[in-house]
Amino acid sequence: MADTPRSPAQENFDYQKIIAVVGVTLMALKFFAYYLTSSVAILTDALESIVNVVAGAIGLYALYLSAQPADRTHPYGHGKVELISSSVEGTLIGVAGVLIIYESVDRLMNPTGIRSLDFGLLIVAFAALVNFLVGYRAIRKGRKNHSLALEASGKHLCTDTMSSVGILIGLSAVMVGGWLGYDVQWLDPVMALLFGFFIIITGARVLWKSMNGIMDHSDEQLLREVLRSLNHCRTDDVIDIHHLRAVRYGMGLHLDIHMCRGT
Repeated sequence: MADTPRSPAQENFDYQKIIAVVGVTLMALKFFAYYLTSSVAILTDALESIVNVVAGAIGLYALYLSAQPADRTHPYGHGKVELISSSVEGTLIGVAGVLIIYESVDRLMNPTGIRSLDFGLLIVAFAALVNFLVGYRAIRKGRKNHSLALEASGKHLCTDTMSSVGILIGLSAVMVGGWLGYDVQWLDPVMALLFGFFIIITGARVLWKSMNGIMDHSDEQLLREVLRSLNHCRTDDVIDIHHLRAVRYGMGLHLDIHMCRGT
């Protein structure tokens, strides 16, 4: 007997489970790397992982709720919860950026020594690779299945990857400088500071897209696709089409249209 194919909503929910498990595992690894190295840049990476875990849990619940069918109290379904989840995630990304900047400034003013960078860098590199692979697939799957929550989770992971790469570059320079006899440990908090600002910008973009969805901002690409489909199916007895409204709530698409028909 053939297995019943999974729905796109179930695919999204199952993949978000993977994101949640990966988030917890990588968070533990990054805090271990910070314990080994005492690097503030690695600490910022670990702090952002806390946000990943919280956002992953929120996204998991949002995808579970959005997959529920429409009912008497929610006639348009529950898909809009994905927009709320995405807005919360964007806010959390921004908060992580602020915390990173705070820690970076504090470390610039009160520098401490860095140790065991070789092991710490290997852990961060591994975490960055896993984050990128999981996040890239989440973005593709989210766009394919029209899931803003899953897409936001993927962007969050890819942002985490980029910040990790920047940290790897900065700490590699610190390590090479130490081998050559130069004290460049100030690069550690400076790199963290720069990526703190980058993370805030990314969070603001995620939040902006979510707010547009909550406010039912016009989606020109969606409207063009709807018009293309209507024109393709149009018959001779349809005189005019007007007052077209199209809005996407999660995976659900709702249309409101007036049609004038001939007698």
